[in-house]
Amino acid sequence: MGANDSERGLRRTLRKVAFAPAALFEGVGDLTILAGQVLFWAVRPPYRFAVFLDALYFVGVGSIFIVLLVGGFVGAVLALQTVYGFARFDAEGMVGGVIGLSFTREMAPVFTALMITARAGSAMATELGTMRVTDQIDALATMGLSPVQYLVVPRVMACTIMAPFLCMMFNFVGILAAYGVCVWMMELDPGVFEDTVATWVDPGDVIGGLVKATVLGFFVSLIACQRGYNARGGAAGVGTATTQAVVHGFVVIFILDYLITSMLL
Repeated sequence: MGANDSERGLRRTLRKVAFAPAALFEGVGDLTILAGQVLFWAVRPPYRFAVFLDALYFVGVGSIFIVLLVGGFVGAVLALQTVYGFARFDAEGMVGGVIGLSFTREMAPVFTALMITARAGSAMATELGTMRVTDQIDALATMGLSPVQYLVVPRVMACTIMAPFLCMMFNFVGILAAYGVCVWMMELDPGVFEDTVATWVDPGDVIGGLVKATVLGFFVSLIACQRGYNARGGAAGVGTATTQAVVHGFVVIFILDYLITSMLL
């Protein structure tokens, strides 16, 4: 009996590995179709502003604390490591500019997208997945409502709109925390820190980071909604959908980060 169970388990594993490429293309296809539906229903009435405002509040206001907390500690740690590293070749004067560029171009949009995925994306996948397995989404369709317009569009648009605002908060708090560590703890010259930030960081760097945050916010929310919207298999299926939403969201963040960065350079 044990040998038979092991053999069946091995067969299931090999089957999953063999069909992994097909599952990947199927997931990309489902995501593309959902993206088209979101763009179609986003501009078609009726417009449900109350639902949209609730989604804005959940994604934006609800994520402020975690974004500020993570941004502050990331800025503090980056300041410590940068000062320590640059002190080896007497280049402490460049710390401010390096930190400013790191935050505006890379760290703020990526970390913001990660926080949105971990907090809002997981909640979206869980909520939509629960609605799917309890037939609430089917009930909406039976009543003549579009589930995509009513459930998916407000969430995706809210993440897309709020991501750049949260990114700016991350920038501000992170650079402020780095300034405090560099000036008050490491005793660097505040004028030099401020001057290098103002000299090295131009509006194009900030705008590029905001564009990146907007794109990442759109895709991570789309992935979360797609995973939850297509959940199957009861409570276990909802848990699987939530896990996939977070993991796939993280992977897409880093892939898109590289692609967008290469295009903006």
